[in-house]
Amino acid sequence: MGQLKYKRVLVKVSGEALMGEQEFGIDQDVVNRVAGEIRDARDLGAEVCVVIGGGNIFRGVSVAAKGGDRVRGDHMGMLATVMNCLAMTNALESLDVPAVPMSAIAMDEICETFTQRGAKTHLEAGKVVLFAAGTGNPYFTTDSGAALRAAEMQCDALLKGTQVDGVYSADPKKDPNAVRFETISHGEVLAKGLKVMDAAAIALAQDGNIPIIVFSIHESDGLVEVLQGKGRATVVSG
Repeated sequence: MGQLKYKRVLVKVSGEALMGEQEFGIDQDVVNRVAGEIRDARDLGAEVCVVIGGGNIFRGVSVAAKGGDRVRGDHMGMLATVMNCLAMTNALESLDVPAVPMSAIAMDEICETFTQRGAKTHLEAGKVVLFAAGTGNPYFTTDSGAALRAAEMQCDALLKGTQVDGVYSADPKKDPNAVRFETISHGEVLAKGLKVMDAAAIALAQDGNIPIIVFSIHESDGLVEVLQGKGRATVVSG
């Protein structure tokens, strides 16, 4: 199937992507397919860790916008993230892929730090480390957590799996004239205000010289092709 361009990667899977066509909750078919691609990537020799989001539909801002309570909405987001993470854990283990779910946040005051919890050791022992990233904290997003974990794990790349196949100049679902970028720099993304990741995450990736690769998690074999440096994806680097 070809050699790998990226051998140690962190894949940030958005909750919206795992929801598929569902209005609420997860699409198990999507979860199972993504788990299968992670297995295929590992069979090729890749070390894979994953950050799982909860889905913006559950976030406090969405709830508050409809007149609901922001804190309750944040708690829903955290719950959705845990549900998504456990669903992916179960899907991987059903394929005989050992997986270890963890929190993406190292809370020094109340538990061991990320390093002390041995996530890197689990990865090097051949397990998939899954980070449940939802925090309900507007100052520390899933994107920020993913960028920090990618740096700590010394990953070759940070992959962002979304519903679209790269970075566009505008929302391709709303603007038929939206231009897709093959490559773009971290700085250009920030200057143009493009929706790749939040500014903190992009700055962290830029500082660590980690490319962010945006691809569609809904494309069959998309993950494996990205790891081989092929397929439709936008590389954000430099």
